[in-house]
Amino acid sequence: MQRDLFDEEHELFRETVREFLAREVVPHHPQWEKDGIIPREIWKSAGKLGMFGFGVPEEFGGAGITDFRYNAVIVEEIMRAGTSGIGFSLHNDVMAPYFVDLTNDEQKQRWLPGFASGELITAIAMTEPGAGSDLQGIRTTAIREGDDYIVNGQKTFITNGINSDLVVVVTKTDPTAGARGTTLFVVERGMEGFVRGRNLDKVGMHAQDTAELFFENVRVPAANRLGDEDGHGFFHLMKNLPQERLSIAVAAVAAAEAVLAMTIDYCKTRQAFGRNLGSFQNTRFVLAELATEVDIARLYIDKCILALNAGEFTAVDAAKAKWWTTELQTKLIDRCVQLHGGYGYMTEYPVARAWLDSRVQTIYGGTTEIMKEIIGRSFGF
Repeated sequence: MQRDLFDEEHELFRETVREFLAREVVPHHPQWEKDGIIPREIWKSAGKLGMFGFGVPEEFGGAGITDFRYNAVIVEEIMRAGTSGIGFSLHNDVMAPYFVDLTNDEQKQRWLPGFASGELITAIAMTEPGAGSDLQGIRTTAIREGDDYIVNGQKTFITNGINSDLVVVVTKTDPTAGARGTTLFVVERGMEGFVRGRNLDKVGMHAQDTAELFFENVRVPAANRLGDEDGHGFFHLMKNLPQERLSIAVAAVAAAEAVLAMTIDYCKTRQAFGRNLGSFQNTRFVLAELATEVDIARLYIDKCILALNAGEFTAVDAAKAKWWTTELQTKLIDRCVQLHGGYGYMTEYPVARAWLDSRVQTIYGGTTEIMKEIIGRSFGF
């Protein structure tokens, strides 16, 4: 079905992104997967092409555009290229609202130019060893001491954890106040007591640096607090999570479309019992089901993007988008691995790497179970 989401300027931007990935990322991505990290220079190269900080005001080096369609273009092209190690979507889709909407004038001057140029790489530290989807269960503390806060705690599974220069850390400034005791701070590279642990060995997304972070009496200036007051952090998180979940859903559908296309091509040429795989009714039926489900998912996600742009996208909309598309992604890729047979289990084939990369999609950003709980609660039971 013909898409009508994008305008000409979005498609021109898509060509820029596609050419950048083909030239500077795709040839090197296999080595980066072995290294477990991508070079910081790639961020700077992308920044020069205007790939970061669309909503950052022009005076700070951004485009000053509030249009998630540009974000979607980058996510789609990264997934279609199979370059899952690039943490651009976290920077653009997850972190931008914190740095654009929650910063004061001084913080904007200090951080936004580097955010837009790729000189400053960002991350968010929510998850802890004992607290994942349950954000109210975090134990990292920030205790006021004069003009500073003393931060202590541990975070894990942090995307961009090694490369990041600015980490938004979710803390408890009042451990007795529940959600109302949560505050966000920006911890900067080089702050004494801020220690990066190991680059975690994951099932997939091997080129993406995912790390443990430790905070041992880190003295963070009050000037690095995000938001005007202590205790509002949980509400900032809840406001920004829908966009994060939509970004994951955009990636899920783009990955599913890419794997389906490569599988159709494979079935046209792969011979079994003297015939192309595509000539078997079972193959056609499987592909027909998957193609239908992907088209339906695409229509919903495109509608969600427009709703986000219009300020009408809700937490329930995001939960529906996130759980449905990521579950579809994992199911589709698994079926496509099956159609590839033994070759589908070889990591030299893109379908196998996509299978490994996809499994986390139903987990991070809120598990499928949490998404269904959000939807269920909306019924007023």
